[in-house]
Amino acid sequence: MPQTQHIEKHFTASATIRDIVIGMSDGLTVPFALAAGLSGAVDSTRIVITAGLAEIAAGSIAMGLGGYLAARTDAEHYASERAREARETMDIPDEEKREVAEVFEHYGLPGDLAKTAAHAMSKDRRRWIDFMMRFELGLEEPDPRRARTSALTIALSYVAGGLVPLAPYFLFPNMRTALEGSILITLLALLLFGYVKGHFTVKKPLRSAWQTVVVGGLAAAAAFAIAKFIA
Repeated sequence: MPQTQHIEKHFTASATIRDIVIGMSDGLTVPFALAAGLSGAVDSTRIVITAGLAEIAAGSIAMGLGGYLAARTDAEHYASERAREARETMDIPDEEKREVAEVFEHYGLPGDLAKTAAHAMSKDRRRWIDFMMRFELGLEEPDPRRARTSALTIALSYVAGGLVPLAPYFLFPNMRTALEGSILITLLALLLFGYVKGHFTVKKPLRSAWQTVVVGGLAAAAAFAIAKFIA
């Protein structure tokens, strides 16, 4: 009887999704809160637009740089740990073989078989080190392009998110109308963003959607109330 070929599908773009979430969530929330706060203190959409664009520019650069430095730190940490493991395979090979055998035993291999497998693996030093990096230390080799890609993804996501709450201020000269439009379009964007984020991450899109809306709404409400109180 012919068998249907088993094909597994796994989501493999977690790093990119994480960067988009980081940039978009802050991009939607921070400029939204800033615009709402300024709307409670001034009566000029021009001021809100100017301050909002300045914040988006500064925020995207800061967030992108943060993503770049984080990715570079991960790469440097991996390189440092790999160099240490390489030294230990030369200086204390028996200890390293014992650690590999313990990993095999953890996955269910009997003691003698685990030692035999560890000894066989030690014949290929590169694969030996690769194995220890992944299964002993739990580290995966970072993509060498990861830092630049992460910085660009976070920065562009921040810009895309930040322009959403500012859009009504470009379209409506009346402050109240612009503020109401900004609230409506941003809350809808937060709802959609939270749903999509929840679908790709925690697999609970509805909970993620309302949580994202609540956080963004509270931030904007707090900024508006403080600005009104001070003004």
